[in-house]
Amino acid sequence: METFLIRALQLIMSLSLLVIVHEGGHFLFARLFKTRVEKFCLFFDPWFTLFKFKPKNSETEYGIGWLPLGGYVKIAGMIDESMDTEQMKQPMQPWEFRAKPAWQRLLIMVGGVLFNFILALFIYSMILFTWGDEYVPVQKAPLGMDFNETAKSIGFQDGDVLISADGVPFERYNSDMLTSVVDARQVTVLRGGQEASVYIPENMMEQLLGDSVRFASFRYPFVIDSIIPGRPAALAGLQVGDSITHMNGKSISYFDFKEEMISRAKAAKDAGYEVTQDTADIIAGIASPADPHRITLTYVRAGVTDTITITADPQYEIGIAALANTSKLLPIERQDYSFFASFPAGASLGVQTLKGYVSQMKYLFSKEGVKQLGGFGTIGSIFPATWDWHQFWYMTAFLSIILAFMNILPIPALDGGHVLFLIYEIVARRKPSDKFMERAQMVGMFLLFGLLIWANFNDILRYFF
Repeated sequence: METFLIRALQLIMSLSLLVIVHEGGHFLFARLFKTRVEKFCLFFDPWFTLFKFKPKNSETEYGIGWLPLGGYVKIAGMIDESMDTEQMKQPMQPWEFRAKPAWQRLLIMVGGVLFNFILALFIYSMILFTWGDEYVPVQKAPLGMDFNETAKSIGFQDGDVLISADGVPFERYNSDMLTSVVDARQVTVLRGGQEASVYIPENMMEQLLGDSVRFASFRYPFVIDSIIPGRPAALAGLQVGDSITHMNGKSISYFDFKEEMISRAKAAKDAGYEVTQDTADIIAGIASPADPHRITLTYVRAGVTDTITITADPQYEIGIAALANTSKLLPIERQDYSFFASFPAGASLGVQTLKGYVSQMKYLFSKEGVKQLGGFGTIGSIFPATWDWHQFWYMTAFLSIILAFMNILPIPALDGGHVLFLIYEIVARRKPSDKFMERAQMVGMFLLFGLLIWANFNDILRYFF
C-alpha cells in the first residue's frame, strides 16, 4: 500500500506540473496577443469544480477539476473541449481567438507543446548539473549480459558482451541501444573472448513487445557482503569481499546463484530435507540434493582465484549474503557538468530522447504494440517505489517529452489537429467551417477517450491476469 501511495503521489505531482506548464503555454501566448482566456483549469471539471476563484478585475477564472485526465484553458471564440457552440453563434469580438490572424492563432496552439518541450530540456539540464551523468559502459561489463528467451532464441547467450550493431559501437544500455539492436541486421558480441555475430530478424521488436521480461540485463558478480560467524562458509575460510565465480564447476553470476539456490532449495524440500533458507534474501546456499552436504565454490580474492569445498550444516545452509548495492559491482563512468555546460548537454539529451520515442512509435500500431498500451497504472509504475528526486525529475522530463509529442499529432481535439487546420487555412486562404470544426472536435474527443479506455483496460488485464 505504501508503494502504491508513493507512486500515486509522484504521478499526480508530475502530471499536475506538466498540465500547468502546457496550459500555461497556451495562456501566455493568448494573453500576448490580447486574446481573452475565460478559464484556466487543472484537471477536467464536468458537472462541478473542486476549487475555483476569479481574481478581481481579471477575465480568467482559475480552478481545479475532479477528473485527473489533463486540463484546459477556455479561450474565447474557439471550438475546444468545452464545445461552447453558443458563443460561436454570437458576433465576433476583437478579443476572440477567431478574430486573430492565423499566425497568432498558430502560436497560441503550439504554445503548450513548446512549453512542455522547453520544460523537459530545462529539467534534463538541471539533472545533469545536480547529479551529473552516470552509466555503465556496455562493452566494459565484466560478466556481460543476461538475455530473455526471445533474445536467446535468435542467438544471444547469457554472458555475451554487446559490442556493436552493424558496426556502430554500443556505449550504454538504454532505449537507444535497444532501438539499434532491433533495427540492425547484425549485432556483434564478445563470447568466450572471441567475437561472434547474431543476426537480427525483421520482426525482432514485435517479438520483444510480447515479452514480460526485458531484452537484457547486466550480470552482476556474486560478491560476499556478510558471513554468519560459526556457519559453514565462515568455517571454510570464505571472507567478505570474495567474489564467487563458479559453483560446482559452473560459471555463475549473482542472478545465476540466486536461481540456483532457489532451485536447490525446492529440490531439497522435495527430497524431504528440512530447509530454512530465506530464498528472497539469499542468506544461505543449499547443497546439491545429489550430494546433500557438499558444495564446491570457486572464488576470487585480491585477484587470486581459488576453489573451496564446503560442507553444509543440517539445515542445508552455508551462511552468506551477497552485496546488495549493485552499483559497486559494475564499472561506472561519470561526467559532471557546470551550470552553463548543463544546458547544451540537457538539450542534446532531450532531443535524443524525443528521437528515440518517435522512432519507436511505429511499433505502436502492430498487434503486440496495441497490447502494450498502458494507462495511468503503467505510467505510475515507471516511478520508483521509494522517493527518489533524481528519478522523479527524470521521469517528469520524459513524460513532458511524450506529452509534447502526443499533443502535436494531427488528431482533432489535440493541439496538432488545430495546427493542421490552421496550416490548411494559411495555404488555402479560407477557414474550415464552424460546423466542420465542431464535428472534427467531437470525432477527436471520441477517439481520445476510446484510446484512454483501452489503455487503462490493458492495465486492468495486466493486474489481474
